[in-house]
Amino acid sequence: MDSEILIVGAGPTGLTLAIDLAKRGVRSILIEQKEQPALLPKMERINARTMEIYRRMGLAQQIRAAGLRPDCPMDVYIVLAMNEPPLLRLPYPSVAQAQTETRATNDGSMPLEPYQLISQYTLEPLLKSVVESIGAVAVRFGCEFLSLRQDGEGVTARVRMSDGGTRELRASYLVGCDGGTSPVRKELGIALRGEGNMLSLRQALYRCDGLFDRLPIGNGPAKGRHYHVADDKATQLIMQDSTRHWTLHSIVDSNEEMNAAFEKTIGVPIKYEMLSCDPWRQNLLLADRYGNGRVFLAGDAVHLVIPTGGLGMNSGIGDAIDLSWKLAATLRGWGGPELLRSYEVERRQVGERNVGASRYATLGRRKWRSLWRPNIRDNTPAGEQTRNVLSAAADIEQRKSNEMIGAELGYRYVDSPIIRNVPGGPEHLFREYQPTTWPGARLPHVWLDDGTPMQDRIPDGYTILKLGRTKAEAGGLQEAIRSHGAPVTTLDVPDRIAREIYGYDLILLRPDMHVVWRGQAAPEDAAEVAAVATGHFSG
Repeated sequence: MDSEILIVGAGPTGLTLAIDLAKRGVRSILIEQKEQPALLPKMERINARTMEIYRRMGLAQQIRAAGLRPDCPMDVYIVLAMNEPPLLRLPYPSVAQAQTETRATNDGSMPLEPYQLISQYTLEPLLKSVVESIGAVAVRFGCEFLSLRQDGEGVTARVRMSDGGTRELRASYLVGCDGGTSPVRKELGIALRGEGNMLSLRQALYRCDGLFDRLPIGNGPAKGRHYHVADDKATQLIMQDSTRHWTLHSIVDSNEEMNAAFEKTIGVPIKYEMLSCDPWRQNLLLADRYGNGRVFLAGDAVHLVIPTGGLGMNSGIGDAIDLSWKLAATLRGWGGPELLRSYEVERRQVGERNVGASRYATLGRRKWRSLWRPNIRDNTPAGEQTRNVLSAAADIEQRKSNEMIGAELGYRYVDSPIIRNVPGGPEHLFREYQPTTWPGARLPHVWLDDGTPMQDRIPDGYTILKLGRTKAEAGGLQEAIRSHGAPVTTLDVPDRIAREIYGYDLILLRPDMHVVWRGQAAPEDAAEVAAVATGHFSG
């Protein structure tokens, strides 16, 4: 074997997977066809759940330092142009304001970490630098995946190296994190299905140093994150993390038309430079499978969503973290055969729900945009009515894109072979988060009496929480898990608030902080619960 894991694709999903595997002591080779991360506008917001994941990886502060400064508001505007009074302002807190709100709230409803605006072209080099500092990861940019074959012991990939020669790399497992056109997925013969080519637009990245400091322009919008132009071209201007770069989307046919659209959106003469401009298409697609045999797929390789709700890259990070600990457990010998099987069961249902959430948000945006009329600028009663009707609809429908806390925090794994499943459960909501410890759910964030967050107390491996000074005995469950060779810790948490919010005396958590089992007393079938949790139970 050249390595334990071969990762194809060094976008945020592949980079995160490599880092997390290394932290678990797993060696990997990471290959990427590009020579280096590209200055291209893609994602620009890490959501709250992903920031919690990066906190556990020790990366949250580095990411915040590289991203948008914490005092900038995240407001969203509906405008005719940025130098005119906005038709609608949807206020959203800055990171600093969100952190203050989180610290003042202790009912389980808030994430430990709020969102962070950071452009993908900033995030990728940051994660790449982390990967390159880890001895367990061999990073190969300018290395193209060509084909694969697999057998009972591993996977052999044929790749074109940066010097133009080809060679074979062999690993125990291969993970394709290689984007929407994934050559790995195509090698496996796995199809993407759903709604493709729903809308064609152009996307341009501009450098415009003076714009942010000049906001508000005249009596137009103040500083914010998104500026949706009420027109018939789906025009949208997005502030990037530096506040000097801006991304414009619009239905136009040429770069020249994009420049005209940018100037029209700003509304006043200003110096700018177009750095890139490319067409792109909106898709809502989901892969039939998340892998085959010893080959797995993650990120855009298995789900393509419209960037409404910020569920694309963030879903990919969730894939990476779910797969990472399961691969590590299998390679280290304590993970049973159900662990890797559970990856597709768990993450494909999340992918399907997030495709649905993106569709829900997209339909909302299209609804208010459909109310545009050519008279929207007219200083007439009819023009005023058009503006009022569109604004009222946007006040309802645009929120669907910007308020996705339920999809971010509330996803729950259903019918997983490594969860002690209980029939029923809370409804899956896109826009509302209801804290729960129902098996399969993420453990809600709680501040403990000493001011530390519960998440920071939880070690690696499995954790049995003993809550509220319970006398319930957890030793039998701990020994049953340990008998499989799995790492497990029993954590006594006497704090009353944790017991009140979590609702149970005993809770068993997986390494990713999702609930496996809960009860008011030790399980009578501790051996079976342990077998389920570690992937050894197939009944």
